[in-house]
Amino acid sequence: MDLIFLRSLFTVLIFVAFIGICFWAWSRKRKPAFDEAANLPFVEPEYPVQDKELRHE
Repeated sequence: MDLIFLRSLFTVLIFVAFIGICFWAWSRKRKPAFDEAANLPFVEPEYPVQDKELRHE
């Protein structure tokens, strides 16, 4: 095996991995989990943080 064959094989393997990740990311099974993760910054805590907890007394 020469270096050109190994580089070509590596390129094909990386491309297949990329396509696999794309299918995984846009699969219907993963949509609820990704929607939940996308909304995490907007979730309010159930109990507001008290001033004492912020001051580290």
